[in-house]
Formats: sequence, C-alpha cells, structure tokens
Amino acid sequence: MQSKAQTPKAYLDALPDDRRKVIRKLRTHIRRGLPKGFTEVMSYGMLGYVVPLKFYPAGYHVKKDTPLPFINLASQKQHVAIYHMGLYANSDLLKWFCSEYREVTGAAADMGKCCVRFRRLDAVPYPLIEELATKVTPSQWIETYEASRGR
Repeated sequence: MQSKAQTPKAYLDALPDDRRKVIRKLRTHIRRGLPKGFTEVMSYGMLGYVVPLKFYPAGYHVKKDTPLPFINLASQKQHVAIYHMGLYANSDLLKWFCSEYREVTGAAADMGKCCVRFRRLDAVPYPLIEELATKVTPSQWIETYEASRGR
C-alpha cells in the first residue's frame, strides 16, 4: 500500500500501533547498519534509503531528479516488507541472506525478487536485517547499478 505521507514521521504516525512498532524497530536497525552515504527519504510511498543525487547525479533510470533507490521499508496489506535491491542484483548477497535467514529463524525467507516479507510480526530477525544493511556501500551499489545498465 503506497502512502501519501511526505515525511518518514508522517508515514510512521499513520500506521496502526502493531505495524508502527515493527517498522520503527526495522528502521532503527537499517539506519544503524547502513554505511555512510545513504539517505532516508520517502520513496514510492514507502520509507526509502537511497544514494542521494549529490553523490549520484545521474539519478535513477531516466528520472534524473530521482535518487538511486537501495532499500525500501513498507507496511503492506498482509505483511511488512523490506525491498533490498542488492538482493536482486547480487546473487552472492542473496545466497548469504537466504542461508543466514534459515539459520537464524529455522525457516526459509518469504521472498520475491528483492522483497522480504514478514507476515509474522513477532518473528522479524532484526539483527540479521541490520547486518544485511551493512553489506553494500553507496559506491558499491552505484557500481552494481551501472553494471546492470551496461555502463
């Protein structure tokens, strides 16, 4: 569900209490883990962690005014989700994450291409998500993104 919120605070304030607690905690862990250089914004109606235009002025695809997205965090209709573009773009990172997720939780991650869904809000592996956030720097993400675009 895309939010019309203009700020992270407004996004959080609009969530139901149970979702707000989980999103806040995920937000804290992601922000703690992210390497310096990523910025938190509202992106696609979700909390977004992006490479700002001042570091990557080319922007995202043909949208020169859109910062390069990296991670998004959202409360969806049936779950809370993290969208981590690095999982889609880096098969080694994906293998690491799936292996660690199974080891930490005892179950396979509920995933799409870059989406990790948490349907059980009491079973979110917060420290693992924080560790995942540490794995890619802004410069590494730019390099991966440009390689995927044939640059």
